[in-house]
Parts: sequence; C-alpha cells; structure tokens
Amino acid sequence: MIKAMPEHQWTLLDLPPRYFSWRVRGNSLSWAFSERQHLERSYDLVIATSMVDLSALRGFVPALGQIPTLVYFHENQFAYPVTDNAHPSVEPQILNLYTALCADVVAFNSNYNRRTFLQGVEELLRRLPDKLPLGLVERLRQRSRVLPVPLEDDLFVAAKGKEPAVEHKQGEELWPFDSAERPLRLLWAARWEYDKGPDLLLLTLRQLREREIPFQLCLMGQKFRTIPREFETIEKQFSHELVQYGYETSGARYRRWLRSADVVLSTARHEFQGLAVLEAIAAGCLPVLPDTLAYPELVDSHYLYGVAGDLASQASAAMERIQALAEEGSAPDVCRFAWANQRRPYRQLFEELVS
Repeated sequence: MIKAMPEHQWTLLDLPPRYFSWRVRGNSLSWAFSERQHLERSYDLVIATSMVDLSALRGFVPALGQIPTLVYFHENQFAYPVTDNAHPSVEPQILNLYTALCADVVAFNSNYNRRTFLQGVEELLRRLPDKLPLGLVERLRQRSRVLPVPLEDDLFVAAKGKEPAVEHKQGEELWPFDSAERPLRLLWAARWEYDKGPDLLLLTLRQLREREIPFQLCLMGQKFRTIPREFETIEKQFSHELVQYGYETSGARYRRWLRSADVVLSTARHEFQGLAVLEAIAAGCLPVLPDTLAYPELVDSHYLYGVAGDLASQASAAMERIQALAEEGSAPDVCRFAWANQRRPYRQLFEELVS
C-alpha cells in the first residue's frame, strides 16, 4: 500500500511475525511505550490490521482516539478450523471484536471474511452472560465494507510461454522453468500447515498417478517449526515429479515459477482471500479450487471442485477438475484485483475518512 500510494506520507509500525498469542495481546504494550514519540504525532488517518489491540492502544495513547481509523481484516479469529492441538481461548475473538468497534470503518478482503466475522460475533455474544449492549452486530455491519488486497500490476501477463528456459537444480537433475515438451505442471503455493490441506493434496497427487496422468509438481510455501508429515511423504513418493520443493526466497524466481505453471491447485480448509492463488491466476495459471470459503468470489464455478464427502471423494473431484481444465480450460480474468483497478476505491475510502 505504501509503495502503491507514494503521494501520502506514511509512518509504519510493525512487529516480528512470531509468538502469535503474545503479539495479539501485547502489541499495544510494545508500541505504546517504545514508539510513543511516533504515536503522539499529528496524523490524518490511522490504518490498523485486525491483529492490533486497538482499544488498549488508544487507552495507552489517548491522542489516537481523536484520529479517524480504518481497521483492515485480512482474516478473522472466528473462521479458523479447530484442531485438537490448539488451546481453546476466546481472547483472540474478543480482541477482534474490540478492535473492530474502535474503528470508523472496518474493511474486509472478501465477502466470506466479512460474513464469517459478523456471524462469529453474533454467536460469541449469545454465549456471553449479561450486560451486553444491543445492536453491536448491526453497528459493525453498517461500518463494514469489502476491499480486497490488490495484486501488483506487474504480476499480470498477456500470454503464457514467454519465459526463457532458465534451469533450476532439483536433486541430481536440471529442470527448466518452462519447456514446450513437458508434462502438465501443477503448482501448490501455501503455508505448510494443517489448515492448507496437505492430506487432501497428497491424496490428489496419488489419484493423478493412479489415473496415469503425467505431471510435474511445483510445491511452494513458507515452512514453520512444525511441518505436517504429508510433505515429507510427498517429497519421497513424488521425487521424480518435483521440480520445486519449498519456499522460494527470490521474488523474481517465485514469479517465474508462477508463469511456468499450468494449473494452480488449492486444498485449503480456510482461506479469506487467496492471494497466492490470485497471483498464480494473474500469471496465467488455470485455478482448481474448493467450492467453498472465499473461492467462489474469485472465479466461476467451472474452476471449482466439490468438497462434500470424505477426503478420497474430494481428491477425486480435484483430480477430475485438473484433468478437465488441462484439456480445454483457459485462465479466468482477475484484473479487477490489480492495483490499477483498486487504487481508486482505496483512495476514495481514505478521503472519505479524513473528510
């Protein structure tokens, strides 16, 4: 956003992306007393993410309470899949609620994100014992709007097949980024965590092999301390298909991998917008996506597969959609997400808040 709108003067405060529970609870304490000289300056607008403990930060720094405020929800704490390993706590949801109530406008990156947040708030309030003000959900609904995260304009390509054949070493073999004579190249780009569906990915790959559909696999995404075991299984069982395995540190090379792929597959169990998928589509990939979450907002149903039934049924649906699209599909138009088309709505919102 700062790069896309250089006509404004920006002050950026951020914190390292680790210790999630402490970050969402302690960011107000960290900033209020270590960045006070920045927070007490005269600003026209405050833009905060939903992870900011805005109510506490305004209490610590009262001057912030006089500045128009936009809170942006990239995600919300009401729509995450529940796992046995997670410690149950309502506090992140309460923080989301308090921060949203502090805002003049609450923006969400998708209708799915907005809908699940409002539904989650309503369900949370029903569980709380007493002394709750009336109309909180409607108050939030009236202040909210959908404003997607834009894509960089240079992600978009007019046509496929323009990448030079640059070699990349994988194991003992050399693989070109692109080649006229190669199997279908499948891209999977997401965090290597349980909520991105590695179990469904593994089953889909196995079904592609059982159907004897030749393919290459570009498996990308950020790894964390605990990695689901399915990724190790994929590395072993599909070593001959893998052309990329793991996080790509170079932005330029990452974009070349996107442009070299034919199909981008998502197996996610939660997705609030799907930026990696949108980037791949902008680069010319055919999307194969679950028919749920935020995905129906992105593309036509032609590119979606059903997620009803067990994992085997879902994998079969994904595999069949990959096969069908690879034979006759073309990438959908997602130009509406480009900064060239989103800059005006962002600018209008800023001007509305400041005025």
